Amino acid sequence: MKAITQDSYGAPQDVMVLREVPRPVPGEHDVLVRVHATPVSGTDWHLVRGLPYIARPVTGWRRPRSRIPGYDLAGTVVEAGAAVTSLRPGDQVYGWAAGTFAEYAAVPAKQLAQIPATLTLEQAAAVPIAAFTALQAVRDGAGLRPDSTEDPRPAGDTGRRVLITGASGGVGTYAVQFAKAYGAHVTGMCRTSKMDLVAGLGADEVVDYTATPLRDLGRRFDLLIDLYGNPSLAEVARVLVPGGTVAYVGGTGGRWFMGTDRWLRAMVGAPLRGLKTRPVIHKDSHDDLVTITGMIESGAVRPVLDRTFPLAEAAEAIRYVTAGEVRGQAVLRCAD
Repeated sequence: MKAITQDSYGAPQDVMVLREVPRPVPGEHDVLVRVHATPVSGTDWHLVRGLPYIARPVTGWRRPRSRIPGYDLAGTVVEAGAAVTSLRPGDQVYGWAAGTFAEYAAVPAKQLAQIPATLTLEQAAAVPIAAFTALQAVRDGAGLRPDSTEDPRPAGDTGRRVLITGASGGVGTYAVQFAKAYGAHVTGMCRTSKMDLVAGLGADEVVDYTATPLRDLGRRFDLLIDLYGNPSLAEVARVLVPGGTVAYVGGTGGRWFMGTDRWLRAMVGAPLRGLKTRPVIHKDSHDDLVTITGMIESGAVRPVLDRTFPLAEAAEAIRYVTAGEVRGQAVLRCAD
């Protein structure tokens, strides 16, 4: 099969090579999936570069532990292991797995679910890990629940006041929709060219951060979901009500920590300002995939697919995403 391979860390265009490699063989609890599409995100840039260094005990010290990049997929089951009863050849599935920048992947059946009939395979590829992260940021980080009875709102508001930075990206577009589905009044921050996208996802307000940065918003929120930004704790305190919560997802910064060190600083400093802080590291979860599938089928949530690149252009797809040009998500088309 054809696959993108990587034998060392470095810039994507220097270390990612399209090669013929052996097709994986599924175990008894696995299925072999013909990968139609796999998403591309800023996380792929980090992993290809071997950043942050603190993650290398997991990703590989001197070279990537997984020679084929990619961590989620949508495709068709072509072979099922002897112990698999939940899936069969011909099923269209999506989920998470290692080594998905390839035409085939062997995947544990418990990491897959059937694709909603309303989605194309390319749209489905844009769901798993981005939607996991957004759901867990909204539900577990920000503490929103569809049956929440807590109501700190002044009369006339339609929900808890939630501010989402990075609202137009792969995770942000889902976060806006989950927060709205859970009854929040949502304000999304993004650049000028993407304001229409965020508004179209149901945000009650959209702020252009190039014109109005976080420190100049001039109003306060109950919850802040900060997606891959790096606001100071003083800026966070200016936009949250007393006792408010900030949920941190990702970050930007130096090679050792890539901004995740801000979580530790915030956990120390936030209580001194009367705030709560919750770092969010996504957890792969079949239960959450089932929850997300149900919300897609009900129409409460939809993936936002920007561009599709051929597998051979994986490095260009990563460049496109990390340049901030993407609206929602970009995906690689791995096999027809």
